[in-house]
Amino acid sequence: MTAYRTKYLFSAFVVIGSMLSVLPASAQLSASIRYKLNLRPDTSAHSIIDDSYSSKLLAGVSNKPVIDKADAAFETDLESELDTHAGRKKVLNYLKELSVNNTGESNYNQAKVKSYYKLANVFARLHLYPLAMKCFFKAMVSKKAGGDLAPAAPDSLISDTTGRQLHLNSGLLAINASDDSIFVNTPVQLKDKKEKKSKSITYNRILNTFNDGKKAAAYALLFHVKQPKPGKPTVFVRANTGHTFITLIKYNTDSSSVSVSFGFYPKKDNIFSATPWEPETSGTFKNDEAHKWDEVMGKFITERRFKRILKLTRLYDGLEYHLSKNNCTDFALQAASYAGFGVTNSKGSWPLGQGNNPGTTGQSIIAGGIYDNDKADLFIDFDENLK
Repeated sequence: MTAYRTKYLFSAFVVIGSMLSVLPASAQLSASIRYKLNLRPDTSAHSIIDDSYSSKLLAGVSNKPVIDKADAAFETDLESELDTHAGRKKVLNYLKELSVNNTGESNYNQAKVKSYYKLANVFARLHLYPLAMKCFFKAMVSKKAGGDLAPAAPDSLISDTTGRQLHLNSGLLAINASDDSIFVNTPVQLKDKKEKKSKSITYNRILNTFNDGKKAAAYALLFHVKQPKPGKPTVFVRANTGHTFITLIKYNTDSSSVSVSFGFYPKKDNIFSATPWEPETSGTFKNDEAHKWDEVMGKFITERRFKRILKLTRLYDGLEYHLSKNNCTDFALQAASYAGFGVTNSKGSWPLGQGNNPGTTGQSIIAGGIYDNDKADLFIDFDENLK
């Protein structure tokens, strides 16, 4: 009888332990949700069209839309074009045609800006982040009259007194053969598919990706959020606690580019690791190139800021993970702050703990609770239906 009771109690303990282990751990992979790619209203274009699109730039510019009815119909039916090689080639050719005679930023009009944003949104959803940010660059209005430079962004970090600025050359960020190879010749998965599990990646692997021996033309950072419950500030839903991660991009002068998407995760030492009962555990990085997201923010950054983010990554390599004080969202928010932007509300609470989390952070982006120290243009994308 004693042996029977011991066996019964042991089984009960295992069951209870298994239940506890699925409670919040801010960097666990979120459950795959059904997503249908849709060309929703552009949530990011308004900051350029309404605020940065000055009357001075518009003076003397024709009000005739650059997007005719045929093009508008094509954009509306864009999703169906992505299923085939010929369709993807048609999409990229359309993008190239849109870029013709595009070196003078004063030639932009609202229709063209919206078209670039629409394409940027689509490419971002397909995880083609370098191409997405190229489209975003095309949509940015120059704040330097007569030049082909993107908005100047002083590197205003502490101890930086050099006044370095961000200079981007339109020619070096043009749509090219490399984009043809990546987008046109690669099958695009639009149908709902189970999300691939992110695999471990080391700091050295991340660093070596960018040490490609090529001269850099530009750098960019993207900040991604996967909420536990899209469109809600919910901190966790059963085992799903969401995830926050970043993407770093280096554009080269030979028109090539390299990028890595990664996030900070708990490396569970036991079933209670990274739970309210044992919030601290070993930390690790994982490759999130295939990870889904609900909200994203992106920005071009200087080389100095890019290197500071890599230095932050090195400091996090082997650092302890803490559910309330040092989780995936903490890492991503700090990286974004080095790039000069972030969200105004990212904190929430859960049983026995509180801190930054994907649910609150994503909701802040949807609600417009964001900031940019440089007052520059941010790429922001999320499903308008989540509002």
